[in-house]
Amino acid sequence: MVGDMKTTAPAKVSGEIQKLLTDYHQKEVITVDNIVDFHYSFESIHPFQDGNGRVGRIIMFKECLKNDIMPFIIDRQGATSFKRHLFCLLKVCGEYNSYGEMWF
Repeated sequence: MVGDMKTTAPAKVSGEIQKLLTDYHQKEVITVDNIVDFHYSFESIHPFQDGNGRVGRIIMFKECLKNDIMPFIIDRQGATSFKRHLFCLLKVCGEYNSYGEMWF
């Protein structure tokens, strides 16, 4: 659970992360939309007890650099707004993951 949102059950985290990585790495061209979608899915799976947001933002930054996309920095002021919007999306859109399966 994150706040009042259910996340992936610990027993299913490994499989969900593997599916996410397989899907992501099959893309021929990575766009900023792909990176943001990956982050959204990663946060929805919530593989760690703590630090998921930091790890997710580092992955976004790394993937932007790797794919010649100007990275965006989420500073302390922006982090609160970013988190609020991400959690809102998770609540509204969190019924199905990109594989058509129930997330929660």
